[in-house]
Amino acid sequence: MVLSRRTFSALAGTAALGLSLSGASGSGSAYAAGTAPTGPAPGPPGADGDRHTIGFDEYSMLIDGRRVVLWSGEVHPFRLPSPSLWRDVLQKLRAHGYNAISIYVSWNYHSPAPGKYDFTGVRDLDLFLRMAAETGLYVILRPGPYINAEVDAGGFPGWLTATKGTARTSDPTYLKHVDEWLTVVGRIVARHLYSDGGGTIVLYQLENEYADHVTSPLGRDYMAHLYAKVRADGIDVPLFHNDKGRNGHWAPGTFDTGGEKGRYLYGFDGYPSPFKPPPDWGYFGVGGTKGGSTASPRTPGFVPEFGGGWFDPWGGVEFDGKGYAESARTRDAAYERRFYLTNLANGIKIHNVYMTFGGTSWGWLPAPIVYTSYDYGAALDEARRPTPKLIPMHQIGQLLRSVPDLAKLDRAEPVAGTDPQVKVYPLVNPDTGAHFYVVRNDSATEVTTALPFADLPLTVPALDARLLATQIAVGRRTLRHSTAQPMLWLSAGRQDIAVLTGRSGETTETALECASEPTVTVLEGAAEHEYESGALRVSAQLGGLVRVLVEGGGASAPLLLLLADDETSGRLWRYDTPSGPVLVRGPALLRTATVRDSAVHLTGDTVEAADLEVWGPRGVSEVVWNQGTLRTTATTSGSLRAGQRLPGVPEVRLPELANWRRSAENPESEAGFDDSAWQLADRTSSYSTTPVPAGQPVLFADDYGFHYGDVWYRGHFEGGGAAETVSLAFTTGTQGLLMAWLDGKPLGTHRMPVPDKKTVRQGTWSATATFPVQVDEGPHVLSVLVRPMQHDMDGKADDTHKAARGLAAVTFNGASPAVTWRIQGEKGSDPVRGPLNNGGLYGERAGWHLPGFADGGWKVVDFPRAERRQGVVWYRTGFRLAVDPGVDASIGLTLTDDPARAYRVQIFLNGWNMGQYINDVGPQHTFVLPNGVLRTRGANTLALAVLSDGTTPSGPGEVKLTLMGSAAGGVPVTAVDSPGRTSA
Repeated sequence: MVLSRRTFSALAGTAALGLSLSGASGSGSAYAAGTAPTGPAPGPPGADGDRHTIGFDEYSMLIDGRRVVLWSGEVHPFRLPSPSLWRDVLQKLRAHGYNAISIYVSWNYHSPAPGKYDFTGVRDLDLFLRMAAETGLYVILRPGPYINAEVDAGGFPGWLTATKGTARTSDPTYLKHVDEWLTVVGRIVARHLYSDGGGTIVLYQLENEYADHVTSPLGRDYMAHLYAKVRADGIDVPLFHNDKGRNGHWAPGTFDTGGEKGRYLYGFDGYPSPFKPPPDWGYFGVGGTKGGSTASPRTPGFVPEFGGGWFDPWGGVEFDGKGYAESARTRDAAYERRFYLTNLANGIKIHNVYMTFGGTSWGWLPAPIVYTSYDYGAALDEARRPTPKLIPMHQIGQLLRSVPDLAKLDRAEPVAGTDPQVKVYPLVNPDTGAHFYVVRNDSATEVTTALPFADLPLTVPALDARLLATQIAVGRRTLRHSTAQPMLWLSAGRQDIAVLTGRSGETTETALECASEPTVTVLEGAAEHEYESGALRVSAQLGGLVRVLVEGGGASAPLLLLLADDETSGRLWRYDTPSGPVLVRGPALLRTATVRDSAVHLTGDTVEAADLEVWGPRGVSEVVWNQGTLRTTATTSGSLRAGQRLPGVPEVRLPELANWRRSAENPESEAGFDDSAWQLADRTSSYSTTPVPAGQPVLFADDYGFHYGDVWYRGHFEGGGAAETVSLAFTTGTQGLLMAWLDGKPLGTHRMPVPDKKTVRQGTWSATATFPVQVDEGPHVLSVLVRPMQHDMDGKADDTHKAARGLAAVTFNGASPAVTWRIQGEKGSDPVRGPLNNGGLYGERAGWHLPGFADGGWKVVDFPRAERRQGVVWYRTGFRLAVDPGVDASIGLTLTDDPARAYRVQIFLNGWNMGQYINDVGPQHTFVLPNGVLRTRGANTLALAVLSDGTTPSGPGEVKLTLMGSAAGGVPVTAVDSPGRTSA
């Protein structure tokens, strides 16, 4: 049955009182739900083999009965084709305060053909989930079947575009394919559920932004089917769906869950403009089904996707040609404080930032509306470099870990007396009485206002925000108030440590409740203090690290108060070990911390020379950094400080790219080319949403099994001497193109326009190219090359991914010769690199992109090039790198040339298709070469397939390796398999 909203609320309310709910397959207490008092959050998760309960109430998730705020970042393993580097990204996110990640599983990445699935190598989902558990991160799993994600066909495999049935509905043919996919994924996922300690998956998504068929049986039955299927596969963690906006779509009780209650959450996505005030999607909003979290009052506020950036299209019109750097600038650290703190104020307790690491849409993975880079302006950039955007995430994530009061908040009484330019969100924990205030300034100038809880001035910078707290525990003391934002507290050794943060140069006041006057020592920085009315007040100007030691005053242990500006807070690292928490100051990154006997073993990164200071559990007297024991001294701060600074990263030298070899191809355009082994294109019907033109055979590439990259057609005909022109109708994605030759002679090229502001999201483009011809009555061959530029997504659930790709119709003006068509595209799926790596160029089919190809007979040439021809030319070279094994170097390939030159380049590194460069469109010029694919200590092969239309001289111009960033440390990197040549 479909539960009414009233019925569901009543049942969920019963569950919230402590009813243990059984699973679809009798999983027992995996879902024990109930109210929980405010208390310490659960420790970092892992694959511990123990049973765990995973529940929720209206406030937050409940893990083993403890409240936890999921502070999550979106990461896509398929956008980083080097499994070793997955660990690098995961460790960086954990270090910066994230306790969870969200991942899509892209169907097209794993399935080259119906019934065939590959989860090996760069597609090893099992390995990724093990790494997440080893890193101590919860996982929000989102396996589709549809994911959108700006990937080809929204994640649907290419072969699905040529099948019967309407996708994203209860159509039985579609569901048959979906069930097979979910079964295969489910076998892996079921091994990594936190409920039985096999892994750390705590949430599982059904579908993705499914905004259509909401009131139709097509949609309701589809969602019910997915729910039942996932439960039948043994997935016993809570399920959810992400509403495409705030519509109340697929809230609990809106579709049949087979009688199961209290195990499904409502989530909604949001990508607000950075140029408008942050919206209130919860406690302080409009309420009801359109109010965000209020659409489901019995489940915690949940944003499965909140915009941490935005995607950029071909041509870069979204950011005025400035690329993802502009996305990061407009959604900077201050944006994060304003928008994410507003979300927390509105009761959002499951908060996932899309994207936190965007990565690379390599090969033919990207949807038509984006280019290769999927940097997104994310906090961790495409080259895996931490950006300043990570600092607020670090501060807030550590705060949520340290202050459990934040997991259970109600709206408090409004405050008065603040400047009207400042918006204040008052919140209270009903258990502890702790109060929190998010204070936000949406104006273009800084504003000084009165504190809502004390007679003190507070200055909030322009377009910024901060969270203030009163009556929270900081170890064995209570924070009465502070104008600085709390970041973390922990106990280390024989003392408590509290860290508060703010902007550099700000003057802050922090008041601690003390039963009697304590002994206060300013250990570092400029600070003043006084004891009055039962409180110690510390006034300090932020700059670097201010240290104040507070002893006595009625507390049983000293408190080390650390007041840090933003930059300094970004070098304070907490790591929880079984022996107790460790706090580290100084290095660019702390990856791991382990306490063994009296030594704390640390691994991490440095960029510049850095201090190292460690606060650890009692008995720690030795520090080991990256396997080297350091000489340390004890400090008055209760820490161990290294006697010498950690060294920075040594210089990374990159070779020049030279000794290029050249070979032209496209023999398919020649009249005498033997195409007898190609498929005959003679079908008369198609499942495409593009109608087959009357009197024409089906010419759509997908109908003949060619789904990715370039497609060749050869049409043979007799006669046609009266023909004056030939018209070729074709359909592609953004920036698709068509080239034609008649009897080996170029007719010309037609390309789709660069998108503008109005067409930036258009995923399918159709056009007709008309060329003049002169033919006699003899036999002729019309050769056509189409670059389809991937399939449209299916965001509106109307099968737009099935729009045709390739030729649609060919007609002659003045004659009607009978044309026999043959078609050729990609030659099977690469067994290592996968189905999205290769298209149908001759060189790809012959293995010219592979490192083992014998190019000794090719002509040696120099760059820049300036030849003019219609078609394809390949260039290959080799280079060696000798990066220090203790250095993580992020290296890219940069191409630059006169933007008036019309050509595009496919970039192959050791056989891996790392992206596409369009010289006269842009905006991308630098392409990340991920370590593992790139041999940083050894030989590499670079191949460039240059496609030019012949209207201008074509390049490449300058092609060089670029050091995008480097750090001493990193993670061990295993080379990704790169087998040699395949047969032609």
